Formats: sequence, structure tokens, C-alpha cells
Amino acid sequence: MENTASITELERRFGIPRIAQVVAGYGGLPKVRITSPAAGGEMYLHGAHVTSWRPAPAEEVLFLSSKSRWQDGIAIRGGVPICFPWFGDKAGDPKAPAHGFVRTKSWQLDSIAHSGDAVTVSMSTGSEEGTMQWWPYDFRLNYHVTFGAELSLELEVHNIGTAPFHFEEALHAYHRVGDVRVARVKGLDGVHYLDKADKYREKVQQGEVVIASETDRVYLSTPGSLELHDPALRRRVSVAKENSLTTVVWNPWADKAKEMVDLGDNEWTRMLCIETSNVLGYAVEVAPGQKHRMKAVLRVAAL
Repeated sequence: MENTASITELERRFGIPRIAQVVAGYGGLPKVRITSPAAGGEMYLHGAHVTSWRPAPAEEVLFLSSKSRWQDGIAIRGGVPICFPWFGDKAGDPKAPAHGFVRTKSWQLDSIAHSGDAVTVSMSTGSEEGTMQWWPYDFRLNYHVTFGAELSLELEVHNIGTAPFHFEEALHAYHRVGDVRVARVKGLDGVHYLDKADKYREKVQQGEVVIASETDRVYLSTPGSLELHDPALRRRVSVAKENSLTTVVWNPWADKAKEMVDLGDNEWTRMLCIETSNVLGYAVEVAPGQKHRMKAVLRVAAL
């Protein structure tokens, strides 16, 4: 009942008739549902997690697992999880949650704004007793997501404490593809990368990125745009970045996917993660009273 009451209140405060509604999503978790003429979309308060973007007249752009678990404290499998303040496992602390703690935290809905053909949803979260046990710094995150002909994801990290801090961050976007085995990622030719599937060995990309086995790579010094070519769905998705110097490309492939309880049978063939990020040696330092902003913009066109 409490969740239902809070959803009703959020809809009263922020809903925009025929454009954006706050409703109960899977598991009864509150979400913002976008139904504008320019685009459909969904964004959960759980993790400030974008789970859908459908720019008119295109099909769904993001992958969402049919086996995702919709529960407090558990990450949603698919969409765009936010990794912060570390990426992967936390160094020196095996008990810490993978990819940080904000993707499983309930965020605050701050505003829903309609301008022209686009709808911007803003959410925030910050340090409190539960986060201090894992990362002893005072911070605030502001996240602005604009649903329209393009999808804009803008994450701001504010240091509201008295000491500088380092952090890693990633917008862990799961792209929906027709068949990952024929998809291609362009824009990384000649780039050095760390191959996590091969003991972090440093390698150099030759030509387009082709997915032919388990792929888990951190591409280094990559401020430019990328393109995902998807011949099976006859489209290309461009990913433009700001203030991001690493790009993670990930697909678990068949064997590892079988070990993932929140991924459906053969769903690994229909997803490819391309992650706007600052990780490993490209972690960010923010001084007290300062902020850092990272942004990704997705666009879809016919192939």
C-alpha cells in the first residue's frame, strides 16, 4: 500500500497528461513512462534505470532480459544501469556490491519537463549511512535523461564533502540487436584495449569490433563517437560521448550466459553492451565543491 500511495503522489506532482506518467512497473516498482509523439520510454526510480527507448517510428533500441529480477537491492538486467563509484568488483573488498551501489538504490524523482518533442526526466541520489559503509565520501548524483528523437543520458557527480575523491563511472547500456554474431562496432580501429577475458592483456583493435566469443574489453582513450551496425535489424545506432575516455564492449557469449540466472535462454545473442565510461586508469578525481559531468547521446538511423 505504501508503494502505491507514493506512486499516486508522484504522479500527482510530476505527471504530464498524454506525455509522461508515474506508474507501477514490474515488481510494483515505480517508473516514469514516456508516451510522447516523438518517443516512448521507461525509467525506474530503482537505480534511475532507463529500461526502454523507442524513438518514433523505430523499434525498441535497448535490450531488457525476460528473466530480470524486479526487487529492491537487486540490479535490473538490461537497459542502462549506472555503475558508480567503482566498476566491476571493488579492489580489496570482495564483499562490496559489483559495479557500486547506486544501480540498486532507490533514487529521488526531481522533475519531468516537456520541451518541444522531448521529455527530460531528472533524478538524484546521494551519500547516506548505507553508502558510507562502502565508500566514505559525501556526494550527490544528478541524472538527466531526455527521451526524444535521440536519447540523452547526462550524469553529474558532485563532491559535497571536504576531501577530494576518485571514482569510476559507466553508463552500462545494453543495446538490443537482431544477432550479436553479425553486429559490428565501428570507430575503434587502432585503439588500445584491455582484454578482461584474457587476463587484462593489452591489445590493439584491428578494424571493426566483431563478437565471436566472450567479449569483455575496456577501450582506452576513446573520447570520440562510435557506431553499432546491426544488419539483422537493418539499423545503425550512433553513440556520441562527452567527458568519457573509456568505452567498454561486453557480451557474455553462450557459456557464461548460462551461468546468469537473470538472463533468458539464448538472450545473449540479442544484446551488446557499449558503455560510456571512465574506468581503471581513467578514474576521475573531483575536488571538494566541484563536479564532473559525463554524457552519452544515442541516435538511430536506417542501415
